[in-house]
This record gives sequence, C-alpha cells and structure tokens, in this order.
Amino acid sequence: MSQGYSLVWDLDTFFAGGSASPAFASYSEETEALVNELLASLKTLGEEAPGEEALNGWTAKLQDALSRLVEGNSFIGCLSAQKMDDRRAVAWTEKLQTLSARYRQVLDLYDAALARLSDEAWTAWSATPAIAPIAFVLQERRDAVKDKLPPALEALAGELAVDGYHGWSEHYQTIVGRIAIPWEEEGGSETLSAGQAFNKLEHPDQAVRDAMAQKWESAWADQADLAADTLNRLGGFRLKLYGARGWNDVLKEPLQINRMSRDTLDAMWEAVAGGIEPLKRYLRLKAKLLGKDSPAWHDVDAPVGAQGKKIPFDEAAALITDAFAQFSPAMAELSKKAFEGRWIEAEDRSGKRPGGFCTSFPRSHQTRIFMTYSGTPGNVSTLAHELGHAYHDSLVTDLPMFGQEYAMNVAETASTFAEALVSDALLSRADNDEVRLALLDERLQKAVAFFMNIRARFLFETRFYAARQQGMVDASQLSELMVAAQQEAFGGALSTWHPHFWASKLHFYITDVPFYNFPYTFGYLFSTGLVSVAEKEGKGFDAKYDRLLRDTGLMTVEELGSRHLGIALDKPDFWRAAVARATADVDAMAALIR
Repeated sequence: MSQGYSLVWDLDTFFAGGSASPAFASYSEETEALVNELLASLKTLGEEAPGEEALNGWTAKLQDALSRLVEGNSFIGCLSAQKMDDRRAVAWTEKLQTLSARYRQVLDLYDAALARLSDEAWTAWSATPAIAPIAFVLQERRDAVKDKLPPALEALAGELAVDGYHGWSEHYQTIVGRIAIPWEEEGGSETLSAGQAFNKLEHPDQAVRDAMAQKWESAWADQADLAADTLNRLGGFRLKLYGARGWNDVLKEPLQINRMSRDTLDAMWEAVAGGIEPLKRYLRLKAKLLGKDSPAWHDVDAPVGAQGKKIPFDEAAALITDAFAQFSPAMAELSKKAFEGRWIEAEDRSGKRPGGFCTSFPRSHQTRIFMTYSGTPGNVSTLAHELGHAYHDSLVTDLPMFGQEYAMNVAETASTFAEALVSDALLSRADNDEVRLALLDERLQKAVAFFMNIRARFLFETRFYAARQQGMVDASQLSELMVAAQQEAFGGALSTWHPHFWASKLHFYITDVPFYNFPYTFGYLFSTGLVSVAEKEGKGFDAKYDRLLRDTGLMTVEELGSRHLGIALDKPDFWRAAVARATADVDAMAALIR
C-alpha cells in the first residue's frame, strides 16, 4: 500500500470551483427545472386515478430528481463542513432546502396518486419489471398517505419548514461556529474550534483532559441560551406538525423512518438496561488504571495502554484496509479506493465543523468522508466507521434510487461492523498485554457509548418532548434533564457529568432524522450479532453480508433479520445475547489488570 495519502478530499471531481462553481449553478438550475416540471405535471392530475404510462414517467423522473438532489446536497454539505464560514455554501444550503421542500411537495402529490389506485390496479402495476424492485418502497409511500395531512397542507408545511424548521438547524451551525476555546500547550497558545477542542477530551494526559473539560463545559454554557432557543423551536415545530397529523407518539416518525416496530425498540432497550452492570465494573477498572476512584465524564474515552500513542494517518489506512481484507476482499478494495481517490477529508485545522460523516454522491457512484484526524485510537475507529458506510453505499449504488434509501439503523450496522473488524484483527495480532489492554479498553468504550451514552440521549430526548408539550424548556431545565438521563443510563458510575451535552451534541439539532440516537445502538448490537454469525459460518459469510446490506432499503428490519439470519428482532433473546457478547471483554480486561 503506497504512503503519503492526502488528508484533504477532492470535491472538484464533482463540481470545480467550490461554492462559486458555475457547473454546480447550472446543475442546480437543471434540477430545479426537473422538479418544477414534475410539480406542474402532478398538479394537473385532479382526483382521478393515474394511468400506467403516467405513473412510470413520474416514477423515473422522481428518482432522477432525487439522485440529483442527494448529489447536490452532499456537495454543499461537504463545503459547509470543511469551512464553516463559507457564506456562499450557506446560501446554497438554503436554496437546496427550498428545492428539497418543493420535491417533497411533488412526492406528496405522487403518493396521493398512488393511493388513488384500486387494489387491483396497484397489484398489477407494482408487479411490472420496472416497478417490482421498488414495490416495497412504493407500498410504504402509498400506506403513509393515510397518516398525513392532505397534499396541499403537507406542501405548505414543507415550505414553511425551510425557514421555520431546517433554518433553526442551520442556525445551530452558526452557534457551533462561535465556539472558540483559547488553549495553551507545549509553550504555545492558539484558539481551537469545536472540532479541535473535542479531540483534546480524548488526550492521554489527564491534566489536558481535565483542563479541556472545564473549558468545553464553559464554552457551551456561554451559548446555552441560544442553543436552548434552537432546540425548543425544533421540538415545537415537530410537535405541532405531529398534532396536526393526529399523531400522539413522538416516536411514530423515527420508527417509521427506521422501518422498525415499537416492540423491537422496546426489546432492545430492555436488554441494554439489563446489561449495564458489567460496564459499571469496566468503568471501575478504568478508573483504577487512571488512578481514580471513579472516572469523570471526560475520562470515559481516555486512551489507556500502548495504544495511547499517536497513530499516523497512513498507518491507520493500512490497519483498516488489512482488517477489512481478512473478512472481505471487496471491503478492502473499497477502502483502498477511498484513500487513493481522496474521498476523505481528515486534516486537523481550524474552521471545520466538528464530528464525522459519510455522504453519498449517487450519480458519481462515490462517497465522501469527513472527520478531523489527530491520531487518536478513537479517530481510527471513526475512520473505519465511515468507511463501513462507504462500503454499504457501494453495494446499493446500482439499485433504483428509491431502493438506495436505507434507514439510519441499518446504516449504523454496516459502520459498526466495520469497526468490529478492525478491532478484532488488531486484538488477534496484539503481541503484549499493554496492547491488548488498550484494544480491550477501546472495544468497551464502544459498548459504553452505545449502551450508556446513546441511551442517555434517548432518555433525555424522550423527556424533553414530554416537557416541551407543556411549553418552552429553558437552558437550566435542559441541563437538569440531561444530567438525570446520564445518571440513569450510566447507573451513577461516573464522578462528573456533562450538563450541557444537550447543547454540544449536533445530533439533537439534525432535522432530517428525529431521535438521532437509538439507531446507533440498534446498529451496534445488530452488527455484534452479525459478527457471531460470521465466526460460526466462516468463509463465505461476506457474500451473505453483502446481500443483507443490499436489501436494507427494501424491507423492514424484522424482515431482514428473519430472511437473512433467521432471528426475531422483536423478541429480547437476540438482543440479550448480543449485549452479553459485547460486555464479555470486561473479564478479559480484568485479567490483564494486576
């Protein structure tokens, strides 16, 4: 594997010139014309049922428009992430959100047209060769019409959402951009962005973590009133729209989006709540290694052992690609393609958005990965995680566009499975106890994240919506809800908490996916079960894995589990076994600590 990979991605391959690109401006005009054409055509339908020729034409053009919108939004999202003060990109974001709202208006009219078909006409049309591959998706859309407002009202809600809903999400990015933390280290001083400062919370030096934890909490406390206004407006918009639709459960939409039942969600959380005692033991062991009685919030992800040293980007690339190759040559090839093709933005510099993501460019059959890489073990895991998303995208890229839209929970399955491959490969070739300890610690950090941290987010968000029903929830109340959720989810195992986590965590402010939390835990546990199956079946399971991922946009999660693995996800047995497997490393870690 060659050395010297770029830490800066290539976006010019899509549209040269960044946010000032003439090619992108033309592309956007063409996309807008297509959406307008569809809107005008569907508005003429009236109340009559459409014919097969019209349906075929709309379905093809809708998928073309969707691929164009996804590609355009991905491009602008990348520009905004790499440089938060790119004002042209901010302007483009608003334009694309407006166009996306218009597209959703088209979809509402299309869905209503589907609903007007008689059952006989629907059965015949959905079985035709062009439609059969996406019949599941279209059946979902046909059924969902019954739960929504009339198309004209849904269209109005979508248009108002650009400024009244999505606009608040964009405002949060402005708040993040205000975070500027003064920092002194090794005799020099600098001002850190939110992304740079966050990486310091995983620093191997306790004094560095302690100092940054105070500055981090203080920085978000300074922005708490603005963040509280933003969160309240987002929650208020959702609750009012849900009320207008007659929905009385804030989980209705996220469960529909993730194609899973409430029984499956409840079975998963029941298993997680019953499995925290081993993780509390792990946290006590970690505290012992850190010379403390119990870890602070900012100690949970602190590195221990030999893996606390910096890992160069090229070394991380080699580790990940080799680990993927042990399971699937196709995964390794995709990883190599991403590194060599400059699909990854990883440079540690100011002005970038915090966090990480993988975004799809379906028309170009590529993806782009965003993160800030500073050489921590957590950075390596993030890189493997996002490459797992990229591999998933590569498996669906030749499907019809409607079939490529898999939900977040199964998306997180692919990413956490990729992380597990890297972790297992490294652990199997560890040549001393210090390295084994570090690797086991990193694995258990993931379990804590998905069982405790994510559960705290879920508990907080559930309780926030209950409180928001009664009116605005101020910053101090939000912090109280956050600490209570953290204490419950962690079983009181930490010595300090993060009251302003509700302000610092981007996921609470994402408007595309409400409850951007439980799908992570689903993905982690589902992938844990997949690892067990892979070990039992050995060579050849990679083909079954590929088929499962390819079907993720074409059936419910319960159907995926039953068809590909023979398991019942709406019952607790699978989840309990997965929790037990995920926490089994605690005994191995305890044996290494003298």
